[in-house]
Amino acid sequence: MPESLTGPDLYEETRRSLDREPKELSPVWLYDERGSRLYEEITRLPVYYLPRAEAEILRSHSAEIARRTEARTLLELGSGKARNTRFLLDALEERGTLERFAPVDVSAEMLRATAGAIAAAYPRIAVEEIIGDFERLGALPGRSPRLIALLGSTIGNLYPERRAELLASLAGELGDHEALLLGLDLVKDAARLEAAYDDDTGVTEAFARNALTAVNRELDATFDQRRFVYEPRWDPEHEWMDIALRAVEEHAVSVPRLGLELGFARGEHLRVEISAKFRREDFEAELERAGLGIAYWWTDSARDFAVVLARPEG
Repeated sequence: MPESLTGPDLYEETRRSLDREPKELSPVWLYDERGSRLYEEITRLPVYYLPRAEAEILRSHSAEIARRTEARTLLELGSGKARNTRFLLDALEERGTLERFAPVDVSAEMLRATAGAIAAAYPRIAVEEIIGDFERLGALPGRSPRLIALLGSTIGNLYPERRAELLASLAGELGDHEALLLGLDLVKDAARLEAAYDDDTGVTEAFARNALTAVNRELDATFDQRRFVYEPRWDPEHEWMDIALRAVEEHAVSVPRLGLELGFARGEHLRVEISAKFRREDFEAELERAGLGIAYWWTDSARDFAVVLARPEG
């Protein structure tokens, strides 16, 4: 397990989340080294349209983003392989303003590989890798003006109250002439959404099940994969994908390192992640509550996905 995924904060969060109804695991458990590789496989699946839709937008508008931000520092939260980020790096380098790229990720292995690849491809840009959960970071580094990017609709993995906290925190980080760039998956047909999270090859299921593997390894837990089936569902009330494992029989699970004994009823769900989908008017209200306003809103040609440039208001 990467060192960034272990520690008292994650353990305490895991204890609390397993006491909730429904029981759940922090999505951080998905992103050990194997999980990060599986997620990269997911991004290449034909049914998983999100990265391609975002790439279409950034390919068309990165030069405009570079012109409107003049960023000296680009920070990317939850960077992964930073594949779509290269559109921004290219545009900012061509603009001649960018001095530093700071990718942030919980997977140390993935982050080091990404930082090394970016440093080799962009030798004139300093690369500063930051290992950690972007929700728990302190002050973000870099010379102003900074552009903070959270792409891939990663913000949709947070519950509304945690999104509010993160957005307010980022709004407090941003100074004059600085900006936040967000990728958002938009509400669409439920069948398309469910297909994107339940591919025929089983990669998405393997990714979700990897959370159990990681918890068993790190916390000496006794989750038995055979006693759960993968069940991603669209929740129309909350407008999010509920990505969960459902118990096929009544059974007990021990988590010794957390001092927990859990009982699962037949049919009970264990949530491993949510993936919220967005509407412009609702997200604009979320930004306003955090002290941010939409400067620009771009969508792909199919209107499946949006990239939003937000700035502090006032």
